[in-house]
Amino acid sequence: MFENILEAAKQHNCTAKNNAPMSQYTTFRVGGPVDLLVEPNSVDALADLLKAAKADGVKPLVIGKGSNLLVPDEGLRGVVFHMGDAFSDISYAGNDMIKVQAGATVIKLCRFALEYSLSGLEFAFGIPGSVGGGIYMNAGAYGGELGEHVVVVNHMDFDGNRGSWSPRQAGFSYRHSNYMDEDLVVTSVVFQLDKSNPEAIKMKMDNIMERRKTKQPLESGSAGSTFKRPEGYFAGALIEQSGLKGTSVGGAEVSEKHAGFVINKNNATAKDVLDLMALIRKTVQEQHGVTLEPEVRILGEVPWNS
Repeated sequence: MFENILEAAKQHNCTAKNNAPMSQYTTFRVGGPVDLLVEPNSVDALADLLKAAKADGVKPLVIGKGSNLLVPDEGLRGVVFHMGDAFSDISYAGNDMIKVQAGATVIKLCRFALEYSLSGLEFAFGIPGSVGGGIYMNAGAYGGELGEHVVVVNHMDFDGNRGSWSPRQAGFSYRHSNYMDEDLVVTSVVFQLDKSNPEAIKMKMDNIMERRKTKQPLESGSAGSTFKRPEGYFAGALIEQSGLKGTSVGGAEVSEKHAGFVINKNNATAKDVLDLMALIRKTVQEQHGVTLEPEVRILGEVPWNS
């Protein structure tokens, strides 16, 4: 079924794993196995793997750190391309710009910016995802968004052709980009930042990290904020006001520390997480008349849509 993909992986010396448990590739730490997981180790390898997938009649799921992903307990059919450490180069591009590959972590990017005394990404320090995933969903925190600092996004279509988009073409908006609507794989990003005092940058980063540690359940498996911010409200506040803090379904729990986070408290299953999310949506809708929309990307069936 995957003979062309396996051949391309072998030619480029890419890691390929059968029945890879997706719980090891998502920050929620839940999810069954995928038939095949491959880790591209270069842009050329990715191009050949995408062409091979097309030849095999398979549409790959491309992931980074899996920090905003909920995989069903039964796992996934098909193939996952995991943009990991081998796809994480960062370089200074001159004129206060940084070029970073999609598999690099947002945290690594922020530290690199500090190294070069470049300001603008302090808000993102502590975001657990990859740069590619962050661009895909225009990740943000504390009033900032990654898309605000982008010069160009380089990508590849599922035929292995390379291209790029300006920020306008990428269409960044709240927790969304046009990459969510197209069959394109983010390969690298160029960010424009501002020269600043490194001590001031570090102080901002440390303050952001301290806020995260104090207010967010970083010690538990989660996908960050479970629901998007409804217009005029805060999801966490609505959930807390609905008396749901600490509510659990199976091993999944509404965090006692921050109600906006559903956490994997005790060997939760994906079904536990989904059932708890459904309970949260129903309760908030009944008590406040607000429909919460997931920020986490749910693969498989969604209970409130069935």
